Amino acid sequence: MPVLSETELRVWGETLGAGLAPGSVVTLTGPLGSGKTTLVQAIARGLGVRATATSPTYTYVHRYDGRRGPVYHLDCYRLRHPDEAADLDWEGIQREGDATLIEWPEKAGAYLPTPTVRITLGYDPDVDRRSLEVR
Repeated sequence: MPVLSETELRVWGETLGAGLAPGSVVTLTGPLGSGKTTLVQAIARGLGVRATATSPTYTYVHRYDGRRGPVYHLDCYRLRHPDEAADLDWEGIQREGDATLIEWPEKAGAYLPTPTVRITLGYDPDVDRRSLEVR
């Protein structure tokens, strides 16, 4: 499992985003503060998003214009039950979106679309570095 600095994580994310196939679903799992939103920002830049992606914790979904089409960023952290995910228009997001980036995917339960890339972030003993697992 690689351990990356924030700079290395951003570079890695931009490279991943630039190479994602249209319609990709990327899930990001890890504890609070592990770098999920930082990595989403980098992946979005790689997809051609010019705006800075911010966490949609209270709105659940943000839509950004990317190079090939919309990039959706979902944050499921505040879902209290997976059934609340039913209102997120998963089919519309996937139909319209170039890529879908999902933080806290485990909270969406059966509504979660099949991920193309699963990313797990964690803390390294060096507080300025993050461990990264990709499946």
